[in-house]
Amino acid sequence: MSSEGTTSVSTHILDTSTGSPAGGVAVELSARGTGDHYRAIGHSRTDPDGRCKDLPALPEGTTHARLTFLVEPYLARSQAAGAAFFPEVTVTFAVTPGEHYHLPLLLNPFGYSVYRGS
Repeated sequence: MSSEGTTSVSTHILDTSTGSPAGGVAVELSARGTGDHYRAIGHSRTDPDGRCKDLPALPEGTTHARLTFLVEPYLARSQAAGAAFFPEVTVTFAVTPGEHYHLPLLLNPFGYSVYRGS
């Protein structure tokens, strides 16, 4: 743990086409430090409320983190639109030690949006 405290990440997914949480979506958290390559540090799956509450803290020295959402299986089973246009969504963000990052994903079959929540 850094002297500034634990740097943590959480997320949730809302399917904006149905107004419902997107449960059962696989999520991977990766991290890198200055000059490093990304490495996976944790995997999770959204719960029925569309939330990942069990992602690990980011390692000391992390400067950037990345969430990869594997949305294709979810969209295939929940939408009548056929194959997913975006089979996965990757969100990369800069990290300050000791802060918490909550990144909600707003998802629909042909688009998505993400923001830093609280």
